[in-house]
Amino acid sequence: MESLAASFSASTTTILNSSSKLHHHPPRRFRFLSLSLPIFHKFKTCPKFSSKFPNHLNLLIVRSSSSSSITAKPSPEFQKKGGSDRKEEDNKLRALRELFTKPGVNVDAYIIPSQDAHQSEFIAECYMRRAYISGFTGSAGTAVVTKDKAALWTDGRYFLQAEKQLNSSWVLMRAGNLGVPTPSEWLNTVLAPGCRIGIDPFLFSSDAAKEFKEDISKGNHELVLLYDFNLVDEIWKESRPTPPKEPIRLHDLKYAGVDVSSKLSSLRSELRHAGASAIVISMLDEIAWLLNLRGNDVSHSPVMYAYLVVEIDGAKLFVDDTKVTPEVMEHLRNAGIELRAYESILSEIESLAAKGANLWLDTSSVNAAILNAYESACYKYPWKSATKSRRKKTVNLDSDGQSGGPCAVYRSSPVSLRKAVKNDAELEGMRNCHLRDAAALAQFWAWLEDEIQRDVILTEVEVADKLLEFRSHQDGFLDTSFDTISGSGANGAIIHYKPEPDSCSIVDEKELFLLDSGGQYIDGTTDITRTVHFGEPSARERECFTRVLQGHIALDQAVFPENTPGFVLDAFARSSLWKVGLDYRHGTGHGVGAALNVHEGPHSISFRFGNMTPLLRGMIVSNEPGYYEDHQFGIRIENLLYVKEVDTPNRFGGIGYLGFEKLTFVPIQTKLVDISLLSVADVEWLNSYHLQVWEKVSPLLDGSARQWLWNNTRPLTKL
Repeated sequence: MESLAASFSASTTTILNSSSKLHHHPPRRFRFLSLSLPIFHKFKTCPKFSSKFPNHLNLLIVRSSSSSSITAKPSPEFQKKGGSDRKEEDNKLRALRELFTKPGVNVDAYIIPSQDAHQSEFIAECYMRRAYISGFTGSAGTAVVTKDKAALWTDGRYFLQAEKQLNSSWVLMRAGNLGVPTPSEWLNTVLAPGCRIGIDPFLFSSDAAKEFKEDISKGNHELVLLYDFNLVDEIWKESRPTPPKEPIRLHDLKYAGVDVSSKLSSLRSELRHAGASAIVISMLDEIAWLLNLRGNDVSHSPVMYAYLVVEIDGAKLFVDDTKVTPEVMEHLRNAGIELRAYESILSEIESLAAKGANLWLDTSSVNAAILNAYESACYKYPWKSATKSRRKKTVNLDSDGQSGGPCAVYRSSPVSLRKAVKNDAELEGMRNCHLRDAAALAQFWAWLEDEIQRDVILTEVEVADKLLEFRSHQDGFLDTSFDTISGSGANGAIIHYKPEPDSCSIVDEKELFLLDSGGQYIDGTTDITRTVHFGEPSARERECFTRVLQGHIALDQAVFPENTPGFVLDAFARSSLWKVGLDYRHGTGHGVGAALNVHEGPHSISFRFGNMTPLLRGMIVSNEPGYYEDHQFGIRIENLLYVKEVDTPNRFGGIGYLGFEKLTFVPIQTKLVDISLLSVADVEWLNSYHLQVWEKVSPLLDGSARQWLWNNTRPLTKL
């Protein structure tokens, strides 16, 4: 995931108190959601800024007493349930705008981001505020509502989906397209100078809020932080889903590979080295990984909503204790971790500042509310003047890990990279679960092809449900790792398409069918895409499929020097498409967690060249080039790979070289291959891969599934 600096001095901060009470849910018990970073950020890896906040920021904070001209055309109206949907949407916007003039609010625009306070891609239903207000359900996007306009920004993965789901009250902003403004540019255009733009600081990373504030200052606008209530929650009211209460479970050491005490010891060594005495960890998968715990708060992601504060001599987990079983309680106690209420995180941050703790903050993930709480507390105490003169990214500590006054240490979370580099036990778990997953997929494809040949009518939803059934029979299966993308024909061109029972299509034997799916297992996480045709593909479909396959092969075979960032490899996967003027709008590869989130950082393989994180031995990454013809078809071929050392005959500069090893073993449909476009080396790769698929997966199968695997792993010959 891709800083808000708040000065609390009298010259730069205005705090407004109001007696107005707007709460319908408990105040700040669950204050989630964060900015959709691909929309607001310019692909920075980890922006840094001075911890002494400059006066020109002029941040405006609001608390209640209870705690160039650019235009865009409206998107087409889409009514899923008839005319009533538009009326409901209009009523939501009307109700939201009525809150703009409430005492203690007084804003001219309001920003509603997608993610939660922990920068999660997938979030619990009760925090899907942007989806509620706009009707757009994609995982990435930002809604901006003014007194007379409403606009939704999303990226190329969701353009077609947003066109369908947004009604005529909304303008769709296709982020990244030529001439499309950013939210801040748009606001600077449509608002008169001097307006007030409101956000919930618990929903924005501190980096994102800082950048947004600086951008809107060009229009002479104020950023208003509404701490104690979220405007969308005020209109959602009783219909808002309840917060998750699922129990936390232990992640067995045989899958984790390293015990919690060892992980905490390593983290504390890094704290000392950086001159920090404590760190706030807010990313949910980082907390789960560090504590060898898994949760059930978010569909598809085995995480729990929590914050973790690790000090030199202790640690505190901020979580709803009703989720903590006796077994988990003992596990935490043995690791020296105390429990605290989730909603008490800000008071803990203030306490850390009060005792002079140098707090490590990853400003790309820690929300603006936490950073502001620490910074404001730093100015309350007698060492205020000393703090101002000593603010830097590293400091010298005394023997207790404390300095003479609190200092912020702004660095990327050290847990992120440690989690991304899998240990031997994690890699072994990933290998094993991928073979079981491959067996389930072979059973599924054998079933589906037989059903299609018998002219059985199947919807995209029915197909996805059947795949879940096959997966659920595998040992250690827990959940899907994301909503299955089951797209026939034109729906395959919707990159993150989710079929719905009342609107999905029939799986048509005359059209391409794209299936992107994955599983969460007790020992690992899978993610695989295959595109197939049940009839006779056209020459155009075969050419496009083959060029995608060529890109997949080129990336799979890449060898590269140590310390190479992923963006360097992105062109490998696109080159064959580029030769004929084709491309795709998504990244080529994302990190994958070990029995954790299916999308994880900090590494990636993408055209977004701002991510300078190198690919390191043990990292897992997807290889998924694609091609999509809007309203026609979609193609994607995806395997998971892990980074390994490669023995090269030369080592220029004395450095090592790296390459990839496959984790995914499911046939690639050869019917769709135009063999005339493939080189001899490409054919050899495909045949070698299919031989591995047969050898590794066939022992797990019998009957029709084993026969299907045999039929689909036969070698090709290039004449």
